[in-house]
This record gives sequence, structure tokens and C-alpha cells, in this order.
Amino acid sequence: MKLGQACAAIAVARQNHCPEAPLVATMSAMFAFDMLGVKERRIDSVPLMGGAAGLGLGLAMARPDLPVIVVDGDASLLMELGSLVTVAHNQPRRYVHFVCANGVQFNGNRNLPTAGVDPTCDFVTMAKAAGYAHAERFDEAAHLDAALPRLLAQRGASLVELVLEPDPAAFGAHNPLPLMPDQQFQRMRHAVQHLRATLAA
Repeated sequence: MKLGQACAAIAVARQNHCPEAPLVATMSAMFAFDMLGVKERRIDSVPLMGGAAGLGLGLAMARPDLPVIVVDGDASLLMELGSLVTVAHNQPRRYVHFVCANGVQFNGNRNLPTAGVDPTCDFVTMAKAAGYAHAERFDEAAHLDAALPRLLAQRGASLVELVLEPDPAAFGAHNPLPLMPDQQFQRMRHAVQHLRATLAA
């Protein structure tokens, strides 16, 4: 399964089953959602790498009437692994935490291997040990598609590990990575303002 397939499936299921759900994205997933045109009720954890789970938890605690969807990266979650315990401890009512496990950092850019590649890091087992109500893994797009209505309706904190193929690296010695524009570091501030206004309406 590729990142674009997984994000497209999540976007469609959200629109069909819980369009009111705030969406928190980080790492490569935020660019995938950009390409899909997903803008409403969305905030990106950038430049706060590792902060997606915490942002989603804050939304879930402030608005327990709403389901919350977090689309995290494996390298990102590894930076703030304690957030699994924090989420489980606070027992959000409807909180679905997808983890895009492609085994690389900077997916599609440089594809540096994450610390969890060898030996393989098992996010499902860690989420269960931390106290998540539900945790499961998907490696095929068709199986994820079929399960999404159920996943988005589940009560409690759910972790869904998505086993993904990394995208081909576009940058390297032959093609240096350009500087990231300032707007990428300002998007979280603008998204917070927009989401706050939307949820208050």
C-alpha cells in the first residue's frame, strides 16, 4: 500500500462517515492531503515533529462530542513515543490514530531509514501495552477500505498501523533538496486560527 492510497481512503471515509471530525496530519501525510484538496477542519503538526498525537488529544479533550482523526508518521511518533501513554491515560471518546509506517524519514525526499526499521518497531503492540482500547495493522488498501467505517465509529482510543511502501527518493547528491519555504512553517498557525473559528461556529 502506498501513502497516497491510504490518505485517499481516509479522506473519503471521513467525508462519508464523520465529516465533522478534525483531522491532524504530519510528515508526508500532510502533503498527501494537500494533493487531495483536503482543507476543512484540518491542522498540520509542522514544524512540531512528533506533536500530532498530542494535538489530536487536545482537540479530543476540548471537544469530546467530535471524533478526532490523527495521521502520524512512524519517525514522528518515535520522537514522542510517550504520547501513546498520554493518549491512553486520558481515554478520549473517539480518537483514531493512524501511523504511516514506511520505515523512512523524509519519505519521497531522501528516505533515511528510521530507528524502528531493524529490528522492526511494532506500534500495535506498543499501543496495546500503553492502554489504547483498540490497535490493529493493515498492509493492503482493500482491507483498509473495508475497515474504515468501523474504525472511525469505534469508541475510545484506536491505533491503526498502516504498513506502507516508501515513495522513491526524489533528492540526493544529484538533485539537492531545495530550501523549504517559510509558508510551511506558518501553516500550523493559520490552520489553528481557521479550525478554532470553525469549531466555535
